Amino acid sequence: MFEYTLLKEYTTRLFEKMGCPVQDAEIVADVLIAAELRGIPSHGLMRVKDYFQMVDAGRINVHPKVKVIHETPSTATVDGDNALGPISAKYSMEIAIKKANQAGTGWVATKNSNHFGIAGYYSMMALEYDMTGIAMTNANPLVVPTFSVSKFMGTNPIAVAIPTLKQPPFVADFATTPIARGKLAIMGKKGLKAPLGLVQDAQGRPTDDPDTLLHGGAILPLGGDTLTGGHKGYCMTALVDIFSSVFSGANFGPFVPPQVAYLPLLEKTVGEGLGHFFGALRVDAFRPADEFKGKMDEWIETFRGAKSGEKQPAVMIPGDPERLSELKLRKEGISIIPQVLAEMNEVAERLGVEKL
Repeated sequence: MFEYTLLKEYTTRLFEKMGCPVQDAEIVADVLIAAELRGIPSHGLMRVKDYFQMVDAGRINVHPKVKVIHETPSTATVDGDNALGPISAKYSMEIAIKKANQAGTGWVATKNSNHFGIAGYYSMMALEYDMTGIAMTNANPLVVPTFSVSKFMGTNPIAVAIPTLKQPPFVADFATTPIARGKLAIMGKKGLKAPLGLVQDAQGRPTDDPDTLLHGGAILPLGGDTLTGGHKGYCMTALVDIFSSVFSGANFGPFVPPQVAYLPLLEKTVGEGLGHFFGALRVDAFRPADEFKGKMDEWIETFRGAKSGEKQPAVMIPGDPERLSELKLRKEGISIIPQVLAEMNEVAERLGVEKL
């Protein structure tokens, strides 16, 4: 087990050694450690090696000039200047919040960025301002449209955080696929099988191989096949892709640049880099803030009272598992998968930093 503060300081040092200014290194470390705390290791420290290899290959700019290139009173388009995703994403969400403070709502589309970690990190930034936060991003094309074997879409997550009065906030943070690439990678590292309905092989047949992506396979849309609503998952994934790319000028669908250095850059582009989309909505733009938050409390209390099925656990509210994980891990420490720890130490050795 590793203590939270130690891990954050160590990860910050790694990114400083990669050439990031200290403020940027701290942001990236904060986002990755937040994923670990919230029980989402697929977007946590296992990304250190990916980010390092991208920086080492010259595919990421560690001294970016992130800037607004177009705006109205309630909207903006941001050019991430090929930054590490958390840098351009946090900058963009801060602008969405500022816009919302002035106009009631704020919307920001971001292009020329990279993998940004967990979407929930950015949506939750709005909570302290009595705002609802929204964050989404497109991603590596690893997902097939319904009926296809062509990997045209990413896992394309969306997160919505809604403030409350006394209850913990409502935080829905989920991929628009039944599983994220990082979680498949963790299954592979642990020698586990993937449940059927999550992925298919290169011929479009169901498979339980978590490493199928390495052999031409693909992730299915949320819902799986059409009998279980996979076509609706396809629609959700497509919407996130469009908001993240067409609004911003980023690459869409199969043209999203790979976020791992071992895959070659695509010859064709239809935009710049990877794209994100952010929103912030002042709840008092709709009704008095305490009135709104009190009703959110009532909504949450109502749903907590839903009767559980036989041998099923108590009903949870979106955000409960992550919140409980964070409370536990801040107290007990964070466990790192041995293979991920070994990869971090390989990076540390390359950078001349002591091993963890």
